[in-house]
Amino acid sequence: MALSVVSVAVFRKLHLPPILAYLFAGLLTGPELLALFPHPEDMHLLAEIGIVFLLFSLGLEFSLPKLMSMRSLVFGVGLGQMVVTTGVFSAIAHFLGFAWGPAVIIGGMLALSSTAIVIKQLTEAGALNHRRTEMAISILLFQDLAVVPFLIAIPLMSSEQNISLATALIQALIKGVLVVILLLSAGKWVLPWIFREVAKTRTDELFVLTTILVAILAGGLTYIFGLSMALGAFLAGMMLGESQYKYQLEADIRPFRDILMGLFFVTVGMQLNLHVLYQDGLWIFSGVAVLMVLKVLILRLVARLLNSDAVDAWATGIKLCQIGEFSFVIAALATAEGVIDSRTSSIIISMGVISMALTPLLVTRSVAWAQKLEPASAVNVEPDSAIPEASALQNHIVIAGFGRVGQSVARLLKLENISFITIDADPVRVHESRNAGEPILFGDASQKDILENAGVGRASLLLVTFDQPEKAKQVINAARQISPDINLMVRTKRDYQLDALYKAGASQVVPEIQEGSLMLISQVLHYAGVPMSRILRRVREERQGRYDHLHGFYPGETTEISYGTEDKLEFVHAVVLNNDAACLGQSLSDIDFQRMRVRLQVLRRNGSEIAQPDGNEVLQAGDVLVIAGKPRRVERAERRFMDGA
Repeated sequence: MALSVVSVAVFRKLHLPPILAYLFAGLLTGPELLALFPHPEDMHLLAEIGIVFLLFSLGLEFSLPKLMSMRSLVFGVGLGQMVVTTGVFSAIAHFLGFAWGPAVIIGGMLALSSTAIVIKQLTEAGALNHRRTEMAISILLFQDLAVVPFLIAIPLMSSEQNISLATALIQALIKGVLVVILLLSAGKWVLPWIFREVAKTRTDELFVLTTILVAILAGGLTYIFGLSMALGAFLAGMMLGESQYKYQLEADIRPFRDILMGLFFVTVGMQLNLHVLYQDGLWIFSGVAVLMVLKVLILRLVARLLNSDAVDAWATGIKLCQIGEFSFVIAALATAEGVIDSRTSSIIISMGVISMALTPLLVTRSVAWAQKLEPASAVNVEPDSAIPEASALQNHIVIAGFGRVGQSVARLLKLENISFITIDADPVRVHESRNAGEPILFGDASQKDILENAGVGRASLLLVTFDQPEKAKQVINAARQISPDINLMVRTKRDYQLDALYKAGASQVVPEIQEGSLMLISQVLHYAGVPMSRILRRVREERQGRYDHLHGFYPGETTEISYGTEDKLEFVHAVVLNNDAACLGQSLSDIDFQRMRVRLQVLRRNGSEIAQPDGNEVLQAGDVLVIAGKPRRVERAERRFMDGA
């Protein structure tokens, strides 16, 4: 991790993708250089959990209805790409001297593409909702399924078992269908109930733990049945993609996914054999060039036969022309079973690492190059960049918290036809609101991922309506990281939270009690005959002055002062100066009210009020000083006036 941190920092300074930094860190830690781990293959299973989390996140984006609409791509372009590419590279391997059995295995390894790198790059680019991305994901999904026959066939090619390849494949197909049905059934009827109950506990740790557990259990179940762990995680995520918890699940899994994906790329870098690269460098680099060109051409041909868009086909081919991570798994198994020799395995792995290192550039430039290859069709083609979904809002209002206040605001926004979206962490409220057609997301508004899914970066205002000052500060901080200039309005019940929320970055803080009092005062002034223009001016001045005249109150028997509020409340207290008061004979200018951190609001003398007394006014017995400040300061000031203490 230390090497990864340094590598990523240096590569980012050089404007290179983090994936290359992880591969470089893996090369350093691998057996060829620092040799930090005697058995680097032991890290593979842990690293594969990164792919599990990645595919779980991908499944959240592709719900079952969406996947069903893509079935022609999965079993059309995906099947065609896998069969034709495997056939072409098998023929080339046979031409180079391999028997047909090992040649087919080599052809299958070269036909696979990197799910991990491609999906990570497309996710970072915000391009998961494009047609060509759906084509790429369909091909990758079919490739994950196609790994299974190779993993079954390799041991049979070297063993003396009586079981035939056809029988093994039929058994695998039956087990695969059973596990898929089991996962889909659990995802439809069990998982939503589990997450609903977990969400009701309002415990963040439990929600995160459950999310991780579901992803790993789904991957482990498919692994036990001989399928890819990534496939099980994808199915679990897909079944939860239609639930109200989708965005919170994605936000919770992301930190673990990113860390473990980094570890996975480090393990890939460990497998690069520098000795083989030095000896067979010409073969390896030539092989990478031929491999990439042929894979692009084959995918373009298959897509053309199936009437797919030309630019999409070129762009998808450029994205998927590398060797995949599952090729390393097949290579390791084939070498262990004696189907291919270690030198061939090392050459293929070296080709894979080099092609993976080129993938970030290929994904970024795929559309531009596709347009050059097919200029006649490159009209109004969307670039692979971070663009919002078609249904995303612009210049809307994001309401964090959909309780009494949030719902009241939303109703008036509807009357004015102003677009808005709300965020709430109460599962019952979200469920009820969704059923009523409200635009609401389930999640913790203090998490950046949730705010990004609500479109805070494109919003005109973020309104925080819940009365949790510490949580509100977290929301402000997260929102400012996404959009430093966004207008942030925060509602609070208590006026003593004003300064803290303004310091945290709020544009406007609305204390509920003060605003309620202000509305009441405006009504009283109206009935008292004060002109409306003067009332509006008075209200505006109070807001601009942060409610100066509404702060502080006279305490009574029912005033509750707790440990948390004793230094936050502001009291107004009348100090009656008796004949023994220490401050008698002093002028007001002699008393340092600022040092005592209290304010003199009024001086009363002989039953009359002097609202703005002169500093030269000398205090007399019977005077009443009306001071305002926090309880302890008011108490200390009174002792100073009376005792001189």
